[in-house]
Amino acid sequence: MRMHREKKISMMIEESLRPSDLVILLPLKQSVAVADAIRTSLGPKGMDKMVTLATYTTTFFQIQEAKGDVTITNDGATILKQMKLLHPAAKMLVELSKAQDIETGDGTTTVVVLAGSLLDACSKLLDKGIHPTTISDSFLKAASEACRIIEDMSVPLELSDMQQLTKIATTSLNSKIVSQHSDALSPIAVKAVLDVVDPDDPHSVTLDDIRVVKKL
Repeated sequence: MRMHREKKISMMIEESLRPSDLVILLPLKQSVAVADAIRTSLGPKGMDKMVTLATYTTTFFQIQEAKGDVTITNDGATILKQMKLLHPAAKMLVELSKAQDIETGDGTTTVVVLAGSLLDACSKLLDKGIHPTTISDSFLKAASEACRIIEDMSVPLELSDMQQLTKIATTSLNSKIVSQHSDALSPIAVKAVLDVVDPDDPHSVTLDDIRVVKKL
């Protein structure tokens, strides 16, 4: 019943588009659907997802069967790892999430939701007859302006400012399951990172150098 409904929705989408539109619009719609799947897990009040692996295929993704394997998380990268995406455009969102996780270790859900929103905007602009090249050039200009505004809003941060660093860590922990213990965990996390940071290159931190010991 569930797969039949997904197939019907897929057919309705394809029938509503001209063949010339499918090449551009269908990949956009698939990517937006993937972003929408994790949209509600974003932010400090984001909901956790219970991911159970099963043999289930839709137009946008496929989940492999693994009975008894249940994951509860609100981390976008973890959720997307459970999906075997079928379309190259949708797979790019997974790669985007992986790159974000490697580069900063956070913001995996945000970057996918943001990308999905931009792709959804692209779809609406294409529906109005705006050429893809015009949309691409406009997005590049908007990105450049956004970076300029962020630079103007930014404030310098010293690694010796423990109070400010702890506040930043607390903000990140507030969206996790351990949020009720963020006040106790934030100083521990900050101290652990400062102990392994390279003074000559403070922007590069190897988190593998931090040993995590779990105690009950």
